[in-house]
Amino acid sequence: MSTAMNFSSKSFRPRAPDKGSFPLDHFGECKAFKEKFMKCLKDNSYDNSMCRVQSKDYLECRMDNQLMAKEPLEKLGFKDLMDKPSQENKEAKP
Repeated sequence: MSTAMNFSSKSFRPRAPDKGSFPLDHFGECKAFKEKFMKCLKDNSYDNSMCRVQSKDYLECRMDNQLMAKEPLEKLGFKDLMDKPSQENKEAKP
């Protein structure tokens, strides 16, 4: 019976999430983007592939308002939605 009650032999060590933690949007800074995304999901039977533009806009809002760490959109899976002309303009500038 004493072995069943011995909890000290294994200690629990919490670890941080892979992408880290991020604050909730308490002030509603990205609420409009979230609502558009949720409406899109509902209108498309919750098929998130139909709402990628809204998802990208929502994540950009969160990054712009420091509600999540800045990540390149390509790394988040939006490479195909990137604005090609603005990328070319950035590369052309000295």
